[in-house]
Amino acid sequence: MENSVSSSRVNVHETAKVAIVASLYVAVTLVLAVISFGAVQLRLSEMFNYLVLFHKRYIVAVTLGVVIANFFSPMWWVDVPVGGVATLIVLVICRIVTKNMKNLVLKIIVTGVIFTASMFTVAAQLMVVFDMPFWPTYGMVAVGEAFSMLVGGVTIYLLQKKIDFTK
Repeated sequence: MENSVSSSRVNVHETAKVAIVASLYVAVTLVLAVISFGAVQLRLSEMFNYLVLFHKRYIVAVTLGVVIANFFSPMWWVDVPVGGVATLIVLVICRIVTKNMKNLVLKIIVTGVIFTASMFTVAAQLMVVFDMPFWPTYGMVAVGEAFSMLVGGVTIYLLQKKIDFTK
């Protein structure tokens, strides 16, 4: 009996952590909605992508946050499925690529570069839906992502000195 209570407590804690991060992603995205969607975007909630470096639970948390936030996008019908799947794939790739790296700063840099490069999915969506030119759009979205990831990387790096994201 004690084992199942302990197991239930762990599941509740894990679920709560996922829900909190997903909610924070949505809240930050929506508070900054004017700059979170479109060709020129600074989605500062992308800082939560770095949490995947500390625990695999954040793959679910951030993906869920992206899916929910994207329901508020003007292009929600494409942003929800494409953005959700792309985020899931890129988070898994980042987790795999950085898994054996010991240097946190290097992990943050690699994750930032991978997410910035992955913005071709957003550029492709904008090209298909709004007939925007791919390369200039990719450049604009990638610069916004790079800035968001830079700010987020510094923020998460500083926060991890005070908060143990592995637990």
